[in-house]
Amino acid sequence: MAENSKNTKLLSFVLLAAGIAGLVIALILDFSGSNVSYRGALLVIGAILFLVGLYFFPTVEHHRSIINFIFLFPLLFSFAVTVLIPLGLGIIYSFTDWNGIRLTGFVGFLNYTTMFKDPAFIWSVLLTFLFVIFNMVLINVIGFMLALLCTSKMRGINFFRAAYFLPNLIGGIVLGYIWQFVFNNVLIQITSKWGMVNSVLSNTKTAFAAIVVVYIWQYAGYIMLIYVTGLTTVPKDVLEASQIDGANALTTLFRIKIPMIASTITICTFLTLTSAFKQFDVNMALTNGTGSVADFMGNYLTNGTQMLALNIYNTAITKNSYALGQAKAVLFFIILATVSIIQVRISNSKEVEL
Repeated sequence: MAENSKNTKLLSFVLLAAGIAGLVIALILDFSGSNVSYRGALLVIGAILFLVGLYFFPTVEHHRSIINFIFLFPLLFSFAVTVLIPLGLGIIYSFTDWNGIRLTGFVGFLNYTTMFKDPAFIWSVLLTFLFVIFNMVLINVIGFMLALLCTSKMRGINFFRAAYFLPNLIGGIVLGYIWQFVFNNVLIQITSKWGMVNSVLSNTKTAFAAIVVVYIWQYAGYIMLIYVTGLTTVPKDVLEASQIDGANALTTLFRIKIPMIASTITICTFLTLTSAFKQFDVNMALTNGTGSVADFMGNYLTNGTQMLALNIYNTAITKNSYALGQAKAVLFFIILATVSIIQVRISNSKEVEL
């Protein structure tokens, strides 16, 4: 028995050592830019050996924890490879002169100072905040109103739910081009009767309003479904008791339904906030960020409708300034994380009050 335990322990340590060595060598080969073809296979084999070594690790006390970790490892490994490691590398690259292929040295905070001196970038940040405010309010209000409609006792309610949700199934790029055709052709033919022959996309202010309208049209149906789920969880006996007590529809809505779906409101507010901040595809397809701004910080700008995500993309891809684009992306991450945490904390405190 003792001999078997000793052999199992030795096998476990050998497998763990081989797995760790395989993982480290594969990562070193990848980060060094090696052209060796078996990097991926070595990474997978190393991970498998490491997990098998953990499974045979001879301990009764922590065996359940080890099994739980083995089941979680694929998810944790994927999250580390696709999120944590790129995030760390991105922060490092933002302090270098990286051109997308190689870097020659560190430049300190040069990319960050260049970023804050760029009026076009500052405009994109301010425009993004304005877009977030409009959409966070309007999408939640419209989505909630649609949810009230779709939880009423009217005929054909399933049809309306599907119809309102359908725009969310259309990709942002396709959606942008569809609405571009509507604004540049269909709408002009209608408004030309009243002498309005210019497209709404030809003016910076109306083009921004068009982006807001299209995004609301796309996303309100999705938020509506979440509100529908929340409203259907309100106990019917509570609603019946309020009717017996003489509460009208508005009193029931503001005194019973809204307080009881406070957690749903928090979720929807968080989703609209983060989604609006990350807006990219509709912005690119509808206007591609174009639009004139006569005077901003003493400069004439041609990116009047360009929001932050599109500005980062154009900086890195179009202008081939990957390090500067990465610095903007790091700032974008900090802004989004900070605003999201603040929003969730405020919403949670409101839930307690309600």
